[in-house]
Amino acid sequence: QVQFVESGGGLVQPGGSLRLSCAAAVYIFSTSTMGWYRQRPGEQRALVAEITVSGNTKYVDSVEGRFAISRDSAKNTVYLQMNSLKPDDTAVYYCNRAGKYFVASWGQGTQVTVSS
Repeated sequence: QVQFVESGGGLVQPGGSLRLSCAAAVYIFSTSTMGWYRQRPGEQRALVAEITVSGNTKYVDSVEGRFAISRDSAKNTVYLQMNSLKPDDTAVYYCNRAGKYFVASWGQGTQVTVSS
């Protein structure tokens, strides 16, 4: 059973923007703080943004002010608006529950490449 379907990645120049989407299984989305993670080449997957059911958000310092996470309960979808992209943002992006209660079965992720 597919729990998460990420989309919206691509190749973008430095300074550009992308909007990622993640459709999640309703039983996960409806009661969970959701997060966006990224995995850079050669590194472990890391949480970069999270949003509670009530809409409170939190970001790691490296994306604060450039990324915005949001969620749509009617669509069971979480979004990540990424602005002012940098080459260091190049990674595969995934969504899941935020923190230690993540679902073991991850989606396929969506590749974001920031390059001129």
